[in-house]
Amino acid sequence: ILEEKEKMFGISSDSIDPNIRLKNLILNVFQQTGKQVVVLIDEYDAPLLDVLHQDGHLRELRQIIRNFFSPLKLSEPYLRFVFLTGITKFSQLSIFSELNNIKNISMDEPYSGICGITKDELLTMMSEDIDVFAERLSLTREQAIDRLKNNYDGYHFTWPGPDVFNPFSLLNCFADGKINDYWFSSGTPTYLIEMMKKFDVLPADIGVEIEADKADFDAATETMTTIIPLLYQSGYFTIKGYDPDTELYTLGIPNNEIRIGLYRNLLPHYLAEKTAKGNTTIAKMSALINRNDMDGALALLQTFLDSVPYCNDTDYEGHYQQMMYVIFAILTNYRMEVEQHTHKGRIDITIYTQRRIYILELKFNGSAKEAVEQIKSRGYADSFKLDGRPVTMVGINFSLDKDKKNITEWVIE
Repeated sequence: ILEEKEKMFGISSDSIDPNIRLKNLILNVFQQTGKQVVVLIDEYDAPLLDVLHQDGHLRELRQIIRNFFSPLKLSEPYLRFVFLTGITKFSQLSIFSELNNIKNISMDEPYSGICGITKDELLTMMSEDIDVFAERLSLTREQAIDRLKNNYDGYHFTWPGPDVFNPFSLLNCFADGKINDYWFSSGTPTYLIEMMKKFDVLPADIGVEIEADKADFDAATETMTTIIPLLYQSGYFTIKGYDPDTELYTLGIPNNEIRIGLYRNLLPHYLAEKTAKGNTTIAKMSALINRNDMDGALALLQTFLDSVPYCNDTDYEGHYQQMMYVIFAILTNYRMEVEQHTHKGRIDITIYTQRRIYILELKFNGSAKEAVEQIKSRGYADSFKLDGRPVTMVGINFSLDKDKKNITEWVIE
């Protein structure tokens, strides 16, 4: 990149050091044009994310990048504006130690809509696109907006703040005329999977909303002691609410695209192989549940689990519990919550369809009837009385026996 810019201005450089070449480039452009230089650097942290879970390589690469940025402070008289963007937040001391005048605007209210398309922008400047999309899918305008919102909206970088849609996904959706998981198709989040292993984070842990102090999720990536900063800064979590009395934020998964894409990438860690049959099975389950056929959906899942091998060293309940969470989280077009808190306990899995709410309780080497009785005795259904949708209780038993690791029975009421 430096060489390309040097050629543009007829600059020759004998140095192999990027920092010296950057300094010379800025100075020469200033002298040739008589104008201060604008420096724009996108995804400054991309190389660091590749080695985030490797402490030795991270330290080495951090030093290289710090060295590269060092001329920006010395070149201040020749600079009009410097703007750096990235996914995650590395501490100023570790990367930008020379840039003591840099300002982080990530959570500043005036810039809260800068990284995407706000709902107001969608409804005004992209109004025609909404109508074309709605017509293509035979939806009303209101239905189309709801579909777009459920899949691509939900981001907040301040609270209160505007609803922000993922621009990459939204624009691809309009171009193709269909809902798809565009963000994850652009790259598998390998670094996230590695960091989940490092911090011993389970799929169920990221399926629930959590409360956090700003310092807990706006922390420097390389000094974080939990995975929360990475989840928030990478876009897997966003701000869902704020309590001014406690000064605590509520964080959670922003939309269906992130939930489904993230859990779909986790599924191969619970099955020995990732098969197309898994995705088609889950798609068929979604359609059956949408028709209020939970019995058919569970029968389909049982048949699928009979046909695929599991990963090695998985003879414990937690592995299969997490696998079930992952499978149900991939169901499309629904809101799904795991370990949802009520005043009498925690519901294993809650599925919200347009017309119905399903409460799922899992048992391992127990009985499905016992699972349904637990839903009743703890009054889980009472939590949804004001919702208006009917509630269906589903008890599922999963056998951990050596010769039969699968769903053995279920009860639906």
